[in-house]
Amino acid sequence: MPLPRDYSGQTCALARSMEIIGERWTLLIVRDAFYGVRRFGEFAAHLRLPRAVLTDRLTTLTAAEVLRRLPDTGRREVYTLTPKGVALWPAVRALTEWGDAFYAADAGPRRIFRHADDDAPVAADGRCTGCGAPVPVEDLLVTPGPGLAPAAEDDDPVTRALARPHRLLEPLPHVPLTPRSKRGSHS
Repeated sequence: MPLPRDYSGQTCALARSMEIIGERWTLLIVRDAFYGVRRFGEFAAHLRLPRAVLTDRLTTLTAAEVLRRLPDTGRREVYTLTPKGVALWPAVRALTEWGDAFYAADAGPRRIFRHADDDAPVAADGRCTGCGAPVPVEDLLVTPGPGLAPAAEDDDPVTRALARPHRLLEPLPHVPLTPRSKRGSHS
């Protein structure tokens, strides 16, 4: 019997938040949206989750107004973070830092966040280590860290794109998905 999606009897804000973002894969979808993933096929290829699960999670995030679905070329659609979704950045960043601190390989973090204005690293508190200013999410560069393995030729397009520095929230360059890349890779 599957677990229910709600926390009956729980009235705290954390329980209400978990009803939206607490299911398996959901935060990884949100993370990828920050990294610039926009298309259904790119989410599927990068995360390697069943398409039915991805559809369900995208539907939940769209209904909760964390993501919005917008028309793109032809019959395709893209997903972008709403202001409510962008407000999740501190939580996504904190969980990433926690994972780097306690579960990253000895090589170091997979990604480093830098201030786009001066290329200085951004501290865990969200301040630039160079100029000291708080850095809004749209001014963050995500760059490969020492723990990120070089992208392999057979990696999915999202993994390859994430191996290059780029601003958060900016769409990744569109790379057509091949049958091989549709299997995907975790990154």
